[in-house]
Amino acid sequence: WLTTVPGWTGFWPSWLVLSLVCTPYVTLPVAAALRRVDPDAAAVARTLGRPPFRAWTGTVLPQVLPAAAAGTLLVALYVLSDFGAVAMLRFDVFTFAISREYGSFVGREQAVVLALLLVLLALGTVVLERSVRGRGERWRTGRGTAAPPRPVRLGPVPTVLVAGSLLVVPLLAVGVPILALFRRLAAGTARALDVGELLSAILTTTLLGMVAALAVVVLAVPVGVLAARHRGRLVALVESLAFAGHALPGIVVALSLVYFSLRVVPGLYQGVVVLVLAYVVLFLPKAVGATRTSVALVPPVLSEVARSLGRHPLPAQARTTGVLAAPGVAAGALLVMLTVMKELPATLLLRPTGLDTLATEVWSRTSSAAYGAAAPYALAVVALAAIPAFLLSRPTSWEARRWE
Repeated sequence: WLTTVPGWTGFWPSWLVLSLVCTPYVTLPVAAALRRVDPDAAAVARTLGRPPFRAWTGTVLPQVLPAAAAGTLLVALYVLSDFGAVAMLRFDVFTFAISREYGSFVGREQAVVLALLLVLLALGTVVLERSVRGRGERWRTGRGTAAPPRPVRLGPVPTVLVAGSLLVVPLLAVGVPILALFRRLAAGTARALDVGELLSAILTTTLLGMVAALAVVVLAVPVGVLAARHRGRLVALVESLAFAGHALPGIVVALSLVYFSLRVVPGLYQGVVVLVLAYVVLFLPKAVGATRTSVALVPPVLSEVARSLGRHPLPAQARTTGVLAAPGVAAGALLVMLTVMKELPATLLLRPTGLDTLATEVWSRTSSAAYGAAAPYALAVVALAAIPAFLLSRPTSWEARRWE
């Protein structure tokens, strides 16, 4: 956007860019929840005399609201912790002040205080999201098979309006940046592209994303199940702590882990383990929110029935709740992978020597104003992130069997 609209800086450009970047955090969980919604509930409400909109708000909306609230929480925490976009667009925010104080030798204590204030803001956001989420039951307990969604026929004008509204975000979030990158690539006068370096960066980024997603999901599933199935102060505390790390800037988490590894376990300094640990702290909320929402939509009675048939508790949960919640867990893993691919501050400080990702390659070239040389790596980030997004957008095998 800086190359497309030079000089456009401040609040409104920052708001636009962050809104476009954060849109998938809401659309992916909501789409996964909508695939689980039974359209028969709205049809029953219609037969009882409710108009279409009231039938939708009374049946479908309560089932989608937890996913929307979880996505909104991720957006709020992301905006609180973002540094790169607002710094490039010259809008002074909390994270910029923390980075500035960390960069000085006399302001380290002030940076710690600012980071603690940021954590308090994150905890307040989590509490607000919990109140919006509510405690109502959102699963389908009736007998029978769910009916497939009924297509809605629109006229020519509504069809154009709906299609146009759906294209606004992709065009602004993907079309404008890709056009700018191709223009920079065509106008670049840098040295010839090193294909070996590009392929190495792609492989490293992919492996780090997969390892981080696996580690985050393993830790997020117990927290998500606990938050979906149980209430209490301890559960609220565990969930709030899981979400609090997402509000910390990557540079704060990275510097904390540098101090920890040097003082406690020096052998892990500048190792992949510490880097993955930073990803877990930063991106655990993405998987926790998606897991919690998916598990909350599964009736607990299913696992109880499986146990009554002789199944042990863990296999019973895996064959019922685990199978039905798998699409939401996959959405959380995808969000983690996408975020790891573009994470910069933590990767720069904690990566092993000689380990370069696509994000670090883009940063090293743009920092020296070599925008043409950075364009291939930026385009590779877009292409690599599009693959898991496309796979997740397709219906799963369970969803396909659901309508048979």
